[in-house]
Amino acid sequence: MAEKKDEQPAMLSTEKLRELIRSLDMQADPTRTRLEREAAAEKDAVHEFWSTQPVPQSSEVVKRDGALHPPLAPEQIPQEPYALPTDAMEWCVVDVEDAGEMKELYSLLTENYVEDSDSMFRFNYSADFLTWALMPPGYQPEWHVGVRDASTKKLIAFISGVPLDMMVRDKTMAMAEINFLCLHKSLRGQRMTPLLIKEVTRRIHLKGVFQAVYTVGKLLPKPVSTCRYFHRSLDPKKLMETGFSQKLSAPELAKVVSAMRLPAATALPGLRLMRKGDLGQVRKLLNRFLKRRFEIVPVFRTDAEIAHWLMPRSGVVWTYVVDDPERPGRITDFFSFYSLPSAVLKEGGARGRASARPTYKSVNAAYLFYYGTRDEYDVVLSDAEKQGCGGAKQEKQLLKAKTNALIKERLLALMGDALVLAKNSGFDVFNCLDMMDNSMFIRELRFGPGDGYLRYYLYNYRAREIESPRVGFVML
Repeated sequence: MAEKKDEQPAMLSTEKLRELIRSLDMQADPTRTRLEREAAAEKDAVHEFWSTQPVPQSSEVVKRDGALHPPLAPEQIPQEPYALPTDAMEWCVVDVEDAGEMKELYSLLTENYVEDSDSMFRFNYSADFLTWALMPPGYQPEWHVGVRDASTKKLIAFISGVPLDMMVRDKTMAMAEINFLCLHKSLRGQRMTPLLIKEVTRRIHLKGVFQAVYTVGKLLPKPVSTCRYFHRSLDPKKLMETGFSQKLSAPELAKVVSAMRLPAATALPGLRLMRKGDLGQVRKLLNRFLKRRFEIVPVFRTDAEIAHWLMPRSGVVWTYVVDDPERPGRITDFFSFYSLPSAVLKEGGARGRASARPTYKSVNAAYLFYYGTRDEYDVVLSDAEKQGCGGAKQEKQLLKAKTNALIKERLLALMGDALVLAKNSGFDVFNCLDMMDNSMFIRELRFGPGDGYLRYYLYNYRAREIESPRVGFVML
């Protein structure tokens, strides 16, 4: 019999050891929030790709806004696409005006795009939604970047950019909105994501655009803002049965259904679907509302942009305006929401465990989009209020608080009707982030906090942190 050698313990790499220590540290303090745990992990994280990009690094304290590098001269921009890792792949432009190629993109996203952490749901973008998202006025076809299998021509990866004008505090600049980064599952772990980002960036640079905005759920270097998802149940029973919300006993479910019950009809006089004749007023109302109240906002320069993003599209986006009953034809407010269902991959809530054969195919989710309302009121302080303030600064603060109370009252009415319309349109849940003025109505209208966060990032632009209520840009 061969002599048995002493067994030596396997050696951990330095990085693995760091991960283990971080894990133990996080487990030792269960009072930490998810954001605190992620921030603690980020302190020692290594980002091989992002450390080479013009973005603020995680440890950096941003004190002044501005570009990280100046615009590149044409000769500084690569004229040819980056090399793919193998000749078995080839770059392509996905023609979103071609029905066949749009079907390919739809299939790629449907089968491979974002899932929740429990792999129970996946975003299910429709072809009509993708047409809406990818073809705004002035869109650049070459910014719809794909990778195909060279032999089968199957679409196996995609990333998109669309142009927009963005205002970050007092600076307005041309940007690209980066979205729909998706890899076929067989490509994951092959470092294709950095290559897709570099290639779409190269194409955007060729058009003279050197800043971009993008959102990611995970923590990377370095978010300019972090927003939390909130959900308002419209069909509590279905949400429980799909596992979207927690399992409840029959009596508990009955109480929730009663609490979430909505009126059968809307209440605001003059509320109606948006029409083409409203475009100019809606554009002015929205731009004014965004600019006056938030720190990062899109700038809509033409009625064509408003027509594209906000004119009602069947099954995609709903926009309602309030036509002043006292002055017909004058638009005082508007709100919009869009449809983004999630495919049910497996169910869990009602039975307490996942089932491989779901009863429901999707959760029909409405997402709050843009809205606008009056933000100036003829607020005056009484003599008693002025005496209680003790100075001009306190008076200004009290005037602002009273104005915000009036805005809140109006938003509660608008969003209450938005919930009614979404429910009557067959949606199961109404989602929003804690951005814009949403905190004014989230609690009163019975939205609940979700598990998910959405982080906003800027490429080649360093900006001081923006609190979520000061974010006015909705990313699809």
